[in-house]
Amino acid sequence: MNFEQVIGNRRSTRFFDPDRPVEREKIQKILEAMRLSSCAMNAHWLRAVVVYRDELDDELFERLKVPVTGVLMELAPVHIYCFADPTIVPKDKGNRVKELIDVHACNPSHGWTYKFVEEHAWPAVLKPLSESPTYPAMMAWDDGGAAMQGLLMAINQGLGACYSVMVEDVAKEAFGVPDEWLPHYVMNIGYSLEDPGQRPRPPFDSLYYERHVDTPFERDEKVVKELEEAGMLQDPEPKPGRKEEVRRLCQQLGLVE
Repeated sequence: MNFEQVIGNRRSTRFFDPDRPVEREKIQKILEAMRLSSCAMNAHWLRAVVVYRDELDDELFERLKVPVTGVLMELAPVHIYCFADPTIVPKDKGNRVKELIDVHACNPSHGWTYKFVEEHAWPAVLKPLSESPTYPAMMAWDDGGAAMQGLLMAINQGLGACYSVMVEDVAKEAFGVPDEWLPHYVMNIGYSLEDPGQRPRPPFDSLYYERHVDTPFERDEKVVKELEEAGMLQDPEPKPGRKEEVRRLCQQLGLVE
């Protein structure tokens, strides 16, 4: 698949094949994609715990479910629990930025030196930021980008994926997660049994602007056509036969229609 097709094929899969395991190498590739994401200060806050559904005892599995995602978790063979570790920046004190200086990713031409990190970036920016109420939002922004790279890698490998919320206290206790880690989401992974259309989204010009929020970014229909041909913009939901597909899958999986 080309990049446009990977984006276009992404769906929040809810009908997984519960009996088809996910190959370990595919899980690793998802994690490798997460690790290469862009991250402020080279911090890389994202931490992930890979959990295999069939290794969970029944009592624990029931406690890990929430009402809106119970069926989803029952069908997906792999659950990746994603957290943020907020202790990275306070412990590091700018050393990971120095790593970027060492490899010439951050250069003196842009003001980056060891002296700048030690005397300005750490005390005036990084330390206050790590103590700010906006710090979790920054971590969530970067970790969301990392998780999305992993999710797109799943799609690229022919897998289905869907985020769900977690029961924080149960997950932390069960998987030995440090108390200070902050919860994000669970990425449920497996092979999809469904073939839905793209889900509805708000109109393009209600989301994006040019130069001023009074001016919507004008959508070029030529570009739209190019993206349709590349496979990124696809037929919207519901595709013909979607209702029948859902009924068939519910019968196949023993679910309430």
